[in-house]
Amino acid sequence: MLRQRVITALVLVALLLATLWTTSPWPFMALTLVLISAAAWEWGRLNAQPQVSALIGAAVVAVGGLLVVGGTWRFGDAAGLWTASAAGWVVGGPIALRLGPAGWARLPSLLRWLLGLALLWVGWWALAQARVVGVNFLLSVLCIVWMADIAAYFGGRAFGRRKLAPSISPGKSWEGVWSGMLGVLALAVFWVVLDARMAADSASVFTQLKQRFGGVPMALAVIALAAVSVVGDLFESLVKRAAGAKDSSRLLPGHGGVLDRIDALLPVLPCAMALASL
Repeated sequence: MLRQRVITALVLVALLLATLWTTSPWPFMALTLVLISAAAWEWGRLNAQPQVSALIGAAVVAVGGLLVVGGTWRFGDAAGLWTASAAGWVVGGPIALRLGPAGWARLPSLLRWLLGLALLWVGWWALAQARVVGVNFLLSVLCIVWMADIAAYFGGRAFGRRKLAPSISPGKSWEGVWSGMLGVLALAVFWVVLDARMAADSASVFTQLKQRFGGVPMALAVIALAAVSVVGDLFESLVKRAAGAKDSSRLLPGHGGVLDRIDALLPVLPCAMALASL
């Protein structure tokens, strides 16, 4: 299992890096659109949709992505969408977590399915636009999620006492959440210093926030992004528990499904774009 997990991770990293560092953003957009469409198929299966509907959902997300990259919409026109999406996650996310798996399962399956497709499409669009802003900007946003997850894991193992959401994800603790936030704050300081010393294709999200609003507001924004990453992670866990599934699928050997790898990114990406568009 470990060998399989490592091989899958290496292949994914190689593909992402190969497309990320190309001059044009289109290869990266194409690869990630394929992955997000696979996640849309997983979402349909987790929310009681038959195979045909799940495949239709994947196709809808793919076509929606193609409309975006085809120039039907532009980054400058999307500020309202980023803000609305961020507000939806900040308000709706905690409500969904409070309802729990049983409350989520009581919602009409069609409503759950369509909501997930919308979240996936907006999340991918935010990812694509972050790549257009610049590789450094995109990586800084992605690293918020990765650092929050890594720091929370080690902090939770060392200090975890109080359970965060035992009915959804028993392994997570409040101490892990605080550790994740501290880790992201340290990352922000490091990246701001790095931006000042090195030339990059774009400013990181940390430097942009610091330049526009100052150090303290930047720190608060970074903590908020770490918090919504936890909401995204717990939300997907809630959906899987409601469906009685351990993983969203077996598309990624050793890792589960695509949704299992991008759950925390779905709220962070549009929230980061909302802050960057202020």
